[in-house]
Amino acid sequence: MRLDLVPRAGRSPLAAILAPALAFLASVLLGGVAVALLGVSPAAAFAAYFIAPLSELWSLQEIALKAAPLALIATGLAFCYRANLWNIGAEGQFVVGGLAGGCVALATQGSAGFTLWILPAMLVAGTLAGVAYAMIPAVLKVRLGVSEILTSLMLVYVAELLLDYMARGPLRDPAGYNFPQSVPFDAAARLPYLMEGETLHAGVLVAFAAVVLATIVLGRTLFGFEVRVVGASPRAARFAGFSEARLTLAAFAVSGGAAGLAGIAEVAGKIGQLQPTISPGYGFTAIIVAFLGRLSPPGILVAALVIALTTIGGEGAQIDLRLPLDLTRAFQGLLLGLVLGADVLTRFKVRLVPGGAR
Repeated sequence: MRLDLVPRAGRSPLAAILAPALAFLASVLLGGVAVALLGVSPAAAFAAYFIAPLSELWSLQEIALKAAPLALIATGLAFCYRANLWNIGAEGQFVVGGLAGGCVALATQGSAGFTLWILPAMLVAGTLAGVAYAMIPAVLKVRLGVSEILTSLMLVYVAELLLDYMARGPLRDPAGYNFPQSVPFDAAARLPYLMEGETLHAGVLVAFAAVVLATIVLGRTLFGFEVRVVGASPRAARFAGFSEARLTLAAFAVSGGAAGLAGIAEVAGKIGQLQPTISPGYGFTAIIVAFLGRLSPPGILVAALVIALTTIGGEGAQIDLRLPLDLTRAFQGLLLGLVLGADVLTRFKVRLVPGGAR
């Protein structure tokens, strides 16, 4: 006997809405069991993870600051994944974008006179650097048939080592007591804060604008239609005259540009200088966010907020309840698995068939 998946005749809209909610509830219940086995009250853990971060202004700002790069990167990745293209290197494109934009900030350090052009130039440089870096696996796939999964992933390590070298070598602050970091950026090279005396900066608005723009592009433009058709039925796309090679380049450009923009927004916002490490793994976490959001920009925004909430909550639980931070990562992975499983069950019926039957 074996299990077989049979496509359902129709997908209930109610089931599509309830599936992720039930998956989240199941994740919380299983997480509660794990917490109880560690000797901690599940109720206290629930409060630390999901209630405490929403009770103070600083933690709300931290949630927004963590959700912004995740939403921006995942929105770009959605264009690739919807077209059945697998960009696993958003982390590298994020790093390269931060490095390129940071170099513009350092090159204009101490500029006098009109400086309003510096920040836009940084954002453009970061975006273009992300596009250029994403083009490497895209061109290799189109021209030579090389797997974009391997090339995009391997390029992550190249980008991280390049940033590490630059921060410790050519771009290191000579008056920084040998610490591996650049000089702090000028005020003209920093994203403005949205509230006086707080940490929330304009990078959050950039991410939100990108989500809105991506929603329009995917739902209302020919390019968005092409992405959906190629992903759903490559054969039909070829009959329609859509070029897979051109779409591959375009989707990787959008994905890389979004990651590069997120990188320079992080450097020009929260960090304010170049360091050997500028990302806690946003590029990889964004892959989870993209699929949790079902490759839909509005869903991605919600998923990014949920992941950011559990991350901030996990840090608080580690301090207050002595729970391991790895438990948070395990919960996020469990949530992804259950959401994808629930999505499969809403699209297919599970059928038990005799062995060898087709």
